[in-house]
Amino acid sequence: MVKYNLLEKQKEFIEIPHNESLDVAIYQGGYGSGKTWCGALLGILLARKYPGSKGLVGAKEYELLRKTTLAAYFEHLDALGYVPDVHYTYNKSDKVIKFKNGSEILFSGLENPEKIKSLNLHWAEIEEASQITDSAFKQLLGRLRNTYRQKDWIDFRYRLFGHTNPQPDKGWIYERFVEKTHSNYRLIMAPTTNNIYLPEHFIQSMEESFDKEYYRINVLGEFGNYSSGLVVKNFGKRNIKSLKYNPELPLHLTCDFNVDPMCWCLAHKDENNVYFFDELVLEKTTTKQCIEEFTRRYPEHQSEIIVNGDASGDNRSTQSEYTNYAIIKNVLTNYGYTNVKFRLRDYNPPILNRISAFNARVCNARDEPHLFVDKRCKWLLYNIYNLKYKEGSRIVDVPTITRIKTERKLKYLEHPFDAASYLVEYYWRIKSD
Repeated sequence: MVKYNLLEKQKEFIEIPHNESLDVAIYQGGYGSGKTWCGALLGILLARKYPGSKGLVGAKEYELLRKTTLAAYFEHLDALGYVPDVHYTYNKSDKVIKFKNGSEILFSGLENPEKIKSLNLHWAEIEEASQITDSAFKQLLGRLRNTYRQKDWIDFRYRLFGHTNPQPDKGWIYERFVEKTHSNYRLIMAPTTNNIYLPEHFIQSMEESFDKEYYRINVLGEFGNYSSGLVVKNFGKRNIKSLKYNPELPLHLTCDFNVDPMCWCLAHKDENNVYFFDELVLEKTTTKQCIEEFTRRYPEHQSEIIVNGDASGDNRSTQSEYTNYAIIKNVLTNYGYTNVKFRLRDYNPPILNRISAFNARVCNARDEPHLFVDKRCKWLLYNIYNLKYKEGSRIVDVPTITRIKTERKLKYLEHPFDAASYLVEYYWRIKSD
C-alpha cells in the first residue's frame, strides 16, 4: 500500500476549515498541479470514510471522465490495495463503482443537467469545472440532499468539489468564488510551480514555450485577462459607482423591445458623461407593462423624460398608435408625465458602431472614464462582463436557443447592452472624416 505525501494546496483542498454543513471547493491550478489526481483521491476517501454514501463525478461530457478522471480513480484504487471484484466492482454500462462497504460513485456527463434531477447525493465532484454551465452547478447543489447516515458519520458534511484549469473568460467560478464570498465557498489556486514532484525541465520548457499571459493562466493558475474577446473593453472598478436618481434632472429612458426579456436602461447624462442608475428587465412582457413598471418606480418625476432606443420601435409602417414609442407616450401622458421627448435615429446604426461608441465612453485614449454604472443594473453589468465576439471574428456571439435552454441566464445577453448602446451612440457617435 502506498503512502501519500500531499502538497500544501492539496491538503487545503481536502481539509474543511469551517463548521458549516456544506462545503463547496474549487481547486484551480496550472498544468501538472495535481488537480484530477487530488479530486479522485478525495472521492475515494469520502466513499471509504462514509460507508453507504453516494457520490457523483461529473464533467461536461462523459468522454472526458473516461479518459482522465476514471483512470485516476483506478490508479488510486490500485495504489491503496483495492482489488477489483473483492473490494469494489465497476459496472461499465451503468458507469458506477460500488464498494464492499456499500458506497457508490456514479460517473456522468453533465451536458443536460436535467438528467441528474432524480439523484440524492452525499457529495459530488466536477472535472474541468469551468467547462460546465452555472445551471449544472446549481443542479448539483440541489442533489446534495441524501439523508442516509450511519451512526459513525459523526463529522459528515455535504461536499461539492471541483477542479479546473483557469479560463481566460469570466464565468460562474469567478462570479461565485471571487465576486461573491461565502464562508463555505473555497477557491484553492495551485500553481504548477508548487508541485515539487515534477521534473525540473517541465517548468523550464513551459517558460520557454508560453507567452506571458498564457504562462500566467496555465502555469501559475491565475485568472485571465477578462477583456480578451469581450465586446466591452477596459471596463473596471472606476466605472462602477453608487449613483442616485435625481428627479430634477432629465431622465433618459433607452429601450430594446425584445419580448423575453424586454430590457430598458435608465440614465442621467451631461455633455461628456453618462450615468446608468437603473434598469427595467422584464420577462415575457409587453411595452405597455414595461412603461407602467417605470411609472411605479418613478411616479414623481417632473423634469424631462427623454426616450432613446431601438429605431425599429418607431416603425411607421404600422398605425402610429400601435408603435412601441406611441404606446410609451400614451401611457406616460395618461399618468401625468407631460414633458416627454423622443430622440431616435431614423435607422439603427450597425452594432460595431454602437460598440465603438460605448467603448469610447468606458475609457478614452487618455485613459479617462466617461461611462458609469450602478450595481443595481445587474443585467447591464452581466452583459459588460460576458458579451463576447465569436472566436477570431468581429461578430457578436449571440446565444442560440439551444444554449439558452441549457443555461437560462444566457437569454439576458445582448439586449441590455443594445438598450444602453443606443443611447450612447446617439449622443457620442464616432464619425470618420
